Amino acid sequence: MALITAKDLSVGYGGQTVAEHLNFKVNSGDYLCIVGENGSGKSTLVKTLVKLIKPVTGEVKYGDGLMPGEIGYLPQHTVVQRDFPASVKEIVLSGCQSRMGLRPFYNSEEKKLAADNMEKMAITDLANKCYRELSGGQQQRVLLARALCATKKMLILDEPVSGLDPKVTAEMYELVAKLNKEGITIVMISHDIKSAVEYADHILHIGNTIYFGSKSEYLNSKAGKIFMMMQSKDPHAGKPLTV
Repeated sequence: MALITAKDLSVGYGGQTVAEHLNFKVNSGDYLCIVGENGSGKSTLVKTLVKLIKPVTGEVKYGDGLMPGEIGYLPQHTVVQRDFPASVKEIVLSGCQSRMGLRPFYNSEEKKLAADNMEKMAITDLANKCYRELSGGQQQRVLLARALCATKKMLILDEPVSGLDPKVTAEMYELVAKLNKEGITIVMISHDIKSAVEYADHILHIGNTIYFGSKSEYLNSKAGKIFMMMQSKDPHAGKPLTV
């Protein structure tokens, strides 16, 4: 069943449209990778999906009982985020805020959820550590645990491996793939087409050419062949750019 359906969607910011005529579905259990050229609107699209910004035109529909506030969202990691002066436990718990309503304090169920997600991300021993003292890979695990506290259905991840070394990058991809196998629907922006091809089952390519379909169909499409060729010639061709 479709959790998200985009119909003739155009997205942008500051009065400028950066991607238009997008039509795609994200079904329960999917692993969708969003790829495309620099400045093609990938980050703008996912911000639209989680209702941080409004569509320019078109619509986004949510199905199977999914509410936008129930999507676990991991934005691109910024310098400000890396230096955030809070404990790991506090940051992970903050992912439960959408569950609290008007309550001022976390209840036992929410504290258990945070503890379970820290264990799932193998960061329980870091619970009382200051977030800004962690390595980049540890920080991403913390933010992923936080995002999991907000959802039982879908994670939207914007370049979750950006800036990480190859070993930590591989570990992060494996973690996300494991979550998908456990039933979490994944939508991920990736500039690394090789990893997108390895892990995803669907690809959304936006830019001068728009493509949506299965991974195998993408690899045989004109858009896929051109983009793969671009990346083989220039490893920075799809380097992430926040738009």
